[in-house]
Amino acid sequence: MKTLLLLFPQFNYMAPKEEPYFKTLGPQDFLPATMKEESSRHKDKERKSRLSLFLTKSGSHENVSPHKKTNTPSRKISAEVALKWSDCFEEVMKDSDGVEVFSQFLKSEFSEENIEFWLACEDYKTVDSETKLLSKAKYIFTVFIESDAPKEVNIDHSTKMAIEQSISQPTMSCFDAAQKKVYSLMQKDSYPRFLHSDIYLNLTQRKGPGAPMSRRRSRSCVFNERGEVTSASSAW
Repeated sequence: MKTLLLLFPQFNYMAPKEEPYFKTLGPQDFLPATMKEESSRHKDKERKSRLSLFLTKSGSHENVSPHKKTNTPSRKISAEVALKWSDCFEEVMKDSDGVEVFSQFLKSEFSEENIEFWLACEDYKTVDSETKLLSKAKYIFTVFIESDAPKEVNIDHSTKMAIEQSISQPTMSCFDAAQKKVYSLMQKDSYPRFLHSDIYLNLTQRKGPGAPMSRRRSRSCVFNERGEVTSASSAW
């Protein structure tokens, strides 16, 4: 009889009746449904973050920037070169140093996913293998596009759905619409602030927005007070 009591503690009236129950279910089973859902979403997001890190380390996201330089110190950028970036946003994006410095600025604003996505799309357009095209398309979608992606960019629902529908058989242009929207966002929203940031002003050797500069803006690219492009020329 003692043996039976040891093997089946539920017959031991001196032992707590709940003991076998708790051992069977465990603490996670007593969480409310909402907390279980939040825990599941959190684990899913952690999985995507780990996937992003793994793909980056494994080389799937190597050389995503056609402008990429290794350890290019911003202090070597001349004031004249930096001043040229104020002509147009295009002047920043076509210069490898400009892309690097602009990326530093976006990191300070916690929006570096925009430039990283744009560069990933530029790299995607250079792929000449169908196998690599599918692999890179899935990477870009997982990291930047799908809901709760670790570096999700801000694009509209219809654009996101169009990409999702084409991701199984991606084309060279499947990210074009999203890339243009992110580019426009950086140009209209981030770029004007970049021109007034300490990162940029230090390169141009200016102390503040009102300090004099020795360079004129291009006639084709002048920003008004609202950060919009106008066609008129103006001196600084």
